[in-house]
Amino acid sequence: MSLATTRVDISGVSIDLLESGDGPAMLYLHGGRGHFGFEPFLEELAKTHRVIAPWLPGFGHSELPRSYTTIDDLAFFGLDLLEAMDLRDTALVGAGFGGWVAAEMAIRSTERLRSLTLIDALGVKFGDHLVREIADIHAMYPDEVNKTLYSDPDRFRLRTEGMSDDDLTALVRLGEAEVLFGWKPYMHNPKLRHWLHRINVPTLVAWGEKDAMVSTEYGRQYAAAIPGARFEIVDGAGHYPGLERPLETATLVSDFAGQGV
Repeated sequence: MSLATTRVDISGVSIDLLESGDGPAMLYLHGGRGHFGFEPFLEELAKTHRVIAPWLPGFGHSELPRSYTTIDDLAFFGLDLLEAMDLRDTALVGAGFGGWVAAEMAIRSTERLRSLTLIDALGVKFGDHLVREIADIHAMYPDEVNKTLYSDPDRFRLRTEGMSDDDLTALVRLGEAEVLFGWKPYMHNPKLRHWLHRINVPTLVAWGEKDAMVSTEYGRQYAAAIPGARFEIVDGAGHYPGLERPLETATLVSDFAGQGV
């Protein structure tokens, strides 16, 4: 199934939205790489669900309102999107940075959710201030970043050669928006861990076996903090299982969302 991109207005914010498939609603929130390279994963999900995949405000070519300065704004935007599109009984899926947004949404309201899936999600601090749990990729050289994010960096690193000016602009805005919303403190909300107990829908926490940005142990702690959450490893994947193992990851996500248990 092919993905259709449309421009939509959510609570006065103009964003790009990818959509495909029929069936139960699935809202997918992207990570720091945006949707670049994730088409096979989204198309696989669309075989069993109606997939709605927005470019979050400030990311890609989506509008960034001046008032949007924290992760809270993105969380409330996500809840507004569910309401504006009248999405009910929705499978919410967030990857990486988008997993952080999804978790922030779910602690606020699960009224329109059927289930929650977090894939290598950011956003939580478990140790003290002396323990680095989320690798600072902004302080690394490109080769080191690629080794941190990908199980097979030679194959899956994002190549800019031949990219259109339009895509290059979207790529630059990805980095800018991620820094805006996740710089201080770095890629986490100090209070989020204490509110994860509010998530009261079936939850899957899936993790790339070779993620060097946030370890599998971090993922296990994330799952343990959410009541009844299930933890699964995606073999042979780094920080982006949907990119490196699209079929395996989509099957895991779709099966869980379909069961709702």
